[in-house]
Amino acid sequence: MEKTLAALRSLAEPSRLRLLALCATGEHSVGDLVHVLGQSQPRVSRHLKLMCDAGLLERMREGNFVYYRRSTSGNTNFKQLVDAALASLPASESTLELDQTRLEQLRQARAIEAANYFRDNAANWHKIRSLHIDEAEVEATLIAMLPKGGVQELIDIGTGTGRILEVLSPFVSHGVGIDQSRTMLSVARTKLGRTDFTNVHVRHADMYRLPIADQSVDLVTIHQVLHYAENPAAVFAEASRILRGAGRLIVADFAPHDREDLREQHAHRRLGFSDEEIENWAAAAGLHLAEVRRLVGNPLTVVLWQSNRREFNRSTGQGMSNDTNPVSTLLETTS
Repeated sequence: MEKTLAALRSLAEPSRLRLLALCATGEHSVGDLVHVLGQSQPRVSRHLKLMCDAGLLERMREGNFVYYRRSTSGNTNFKQLVDAALASLPASESTLELDQTRLEQLRQARAIEAANYFRDNAANWHKIRSLHIDEAEVEATLIAMLPKGGVQELIDIGTGTGRILEVLSPFVSHGVGIDQSRTMLSVARTKLGRTDFTNVHVRHADMYRLPIADQSVDLVTIHQVLHYAENPAAVFAEASRILRGAGRLIVADFAPHDREDLREQHAHRRLGFSDEEIENWAAAAGLHLAEVRRLVGNPLTVVLWQSNRREFNRSTGQGMSNDTNPVSTLLETTS
C-alpha cells in the first residue's frame, strides 16, 4: 500500500504529470526535459528524483548524461495505475500539446544531425554493404529464426544505430541494445524515439561486461559485430551468462574471406568465421550450435548461427527459467 500511496503522491503535481507523459514516449536526458518544460534544472531534477523514488521512472547514467524513461519494472497493478494516469491526461490540453511540439522539434534537430552523420560516412557504409547479400534478406532470415511464441527479453550486443531493435521490435516484449559508441547510440535514440518503438531502448555498456543479471534474457543477437571483437570467446561467454535455460544466441557475420581491405580500412579484426570456430566458442560457453543458415553474396557470404544453452531439454522444450527482469538489473555505467 505504501508504494501505491507514494506513486499517487508523486503524480499529484502538474509538472510531474508532464514529465510522466514525456518519459512514456521514450528516454530523455535531463537537458531535454529542462528544455521542454522551460523550468530550471534543479527543479526538474527534484521532480525526477521523486518520481524515480516512487517507481514511476527509471534513471540511467551514461558518462556525464542521465536519461529517464517510464519504469518497465513493477507489478501489473502498478503498471495499470500509471496507464490510467496517462490515459486520463487530455490530449488536447495546451500545455501537453506544447510539450510534445517542443519534444518533436528536438527530435527533428537530432534527425538532421543523424542524417549529416550518415552522409559523412555513407561511402564506408555503402562500400561494405555492396560486398554482401542484401541486408533485408539477412533481417528476414533472422526473424525466421526467432522462437515461434515470440521473445520476452532481447539483448542486442553492439546495437550501433539500433537497426536490429527496429526489425525485432514487433516480435519482442522488451529489448535493449548495448553499444560503446555514444555517437551510434545518439543516432539510435533518434531513430527509436517514436511511439512505434516504446518497447525497445539502448544503453551504453561494454559487451565484455554486460550490466545484466544472470539467466534473465530469452534472446541475444550479435549482428555484424563479432568481426570487430578482440576476444570473440569472451563475447560468447557473456551472452551465455545472461541467457535463460531455453534462451538462444543468434550471431550474424561473415563466412571466412580474404578481403584484407576490410581489416586495413574498416578496423575488422577477423576476416569472417568458420562453423567450427563458432561451434567451439559456443561449446566453451556452455552453448550448443543448433542451426546454421548461409546467405551467399559476392564476394562475402553472411552466415547466421543459432546456439542454445546445453541445459535446454529439446525433447520436452523445457529449460531453466528465471523471472528476473533484466531492465531492473541494468547497472548504471559510467565512462
